[in-house]
Amino acid sequence: MRVTVRENKVDQALRVLKRKLQAEGLLKELRKREYYEKPSEKKRREANESQRRIAKTRAKAAEADRR
Repeated sequence: MRVTVRENKVDQALRVLKRKLQAEGLLKELRKREYYEKPSEKKRREANESQRRIAKTRAKAAEADRR
């Protein structure tokens, strides 16, 4: 990944870099890999994330039905 610094605007280049990293999911991946995650913990986390996604989808559908 490459970000060019124009006119010595390092702050602006840093913001662009952070935005690109976040868009590609690299920041989340780095935080996830910072420490070892046991397979059982990974399975539990993924199940919780799945439940959260399902609940969010249902809430959005219910909101759309009310309108």
